[in-house]
Amino acid sequence: MVRGIIFDIKKYALHDGPGIRTTIFLKGCPLDCWWCHNPESKNDQIETIQQKINSVTSTKIIGKYIDDDEVFQEIMKDELFYDESGGGVTFSGGEPLMQSEFLLSILKKCKKAGIHTAIDTSGYCTNHDLKKIMKYTDLFLFDLKLIDNELHEKYMNTNNDIILNNLEYLFSEDRNIQIRVPLIPGITDTKENMNDIRGYLEQFKNLFLLNFIPYNQFGEDKVLKFNYPNKFGKLRLYKKTEIDEIAENFKRYGFQVEIGG
Repeated sequence: MVRGIIFDIKKYALHDGPGIRTTIFLKGCPLDCWWCHNPESKNDQIETIQQKINSVTSTKIIGKYIDDDEVFQEIMKDELFYDESGGGVTFSGGEPLMQSEFLLSILKKCKKAGIHTAIDTSGYCTNHDLKKIMKYTDLFLFDLKLIDNELHEKYMNTNNDIILNNLEYLFSEDRNIQIRVPLIPGITDTKENMNDIRGYLEQFKNLFLLNFIPYNQFGEDKVLKFNYPNKFGKLRLYKKTEIDEIAENFKRYGFQVEIGG
């Protein structure tokens, strides 16, 4: 039995990979993205926080210990939906590879049961951990935010050398990879970063799909609710025409593009 810490299980998820899925959210993340929409995932320990809803303050516990068998049994409850929709299970976070042994144990059980597996990852992990889980993972949902290292350190508090090296390794192993680019106004959506991302990805001929994820305000709501630090206030939402223009610019270079998860 292997234990880990999760903070949520989402049933009937439709934006975390193909088909109907169960998404398991593991706690802990090495990045500190300013726009994080799951700020409760950053700390790798169980937290007791004060939440405020409609001026009423209450105590909330975020995260719980759980063993691999319990998670697997929860996944298997919806096996019929996976079979009918081509779905499966997605491990998200936080960064699921921060709990690599816990993740590996569940992945092995899922593969043995024939359940499609996906990992939503920042790519910030050791290559050793990545190799361990790779053969049990059917699809990598790989976040690619900023190519410029200085900007990456500014907005995420980490450099991106490890991330890019791991992405290149996965491509060299011919894994199924879906790149996810979060569109953050004035940060990741700049002309310079879009050109950098396009130029970088052009070297990979086996790219499965490129997703653009428009900024949403879920993280802002949680920052207020859970009293987390807010590093840049409220950001604007995109117009559909703006997103379409970004997508078309990539399609012109032969990329298969989708908007959203």
